[in-house]
Amino acid sequence: MCTHSRSIRSVRPKTLGCEECLAEGMTWFHLRVCRECGHVGCCDQSQGRHATAHFHHTGHAVIEGYDPPEGWGWCYIDEEFVELPDQSPRLGPIPRYY
Repeated sequence: MCTHSRSIRSVRPKTLGCEECLAEGMTWFHLRVCRECGHVGCCDQSQGRHATAHFHHTGHAVIEGYDPPEGWGWCYIDEEFVELPDQSPRLGPIPRYY
């Protein structure tokens, strides 16, 4: 059982797409939001793999499947799905790049 779920917070996503991809002019496949700080990064099927890079940089273990709105949580450390207490809000239409 994942012990990192206690770090889950209700967050406001910081960007309307992968923060790093938007800054670098890259594209993404799906988005993940960090449930500790609200960072939005791209999934591991995307070229940048920025959500995983954010985990390695910060140690923030739990992400939410953000786009399309999936509502599931994943712990990078325990490599398992986790229950989320809520779903992160959508701040507006998210640009699609796949």
